[in-house]
Amino acid sequence: MTIVKIALEVIVVIASILLTLLILMHRGKGGGLSDMFGGGISSNAGTSGVAEKNLNRLTIIVALIWVAIIIALSLMAKYHIG
Repeated sequence: MTIVKIALEVIVVIASILLTLLILMHRGKGGGLSDMFGGGISSNAGTSGVAEKNLNRLTIIVALIWVAIIIALSLMAKYHIG
């Protein structure tokens, strides 16, 4: 079972990095840090509606995978599996 645990830990690291990048790719809605880094200057130059929807879906899918793996790892630790 240690191979499964190591594989899940590697996947959660990859998912964490991917989730961070996906969140940073989202267009700012105004205010906050996105305007500080120039997000307010080119607000119309962002992605189209379809691309934004696909980015939202991909972000949600990666987030759900991340949460599921975190829960699985915590259950493995609780019941001393692996």
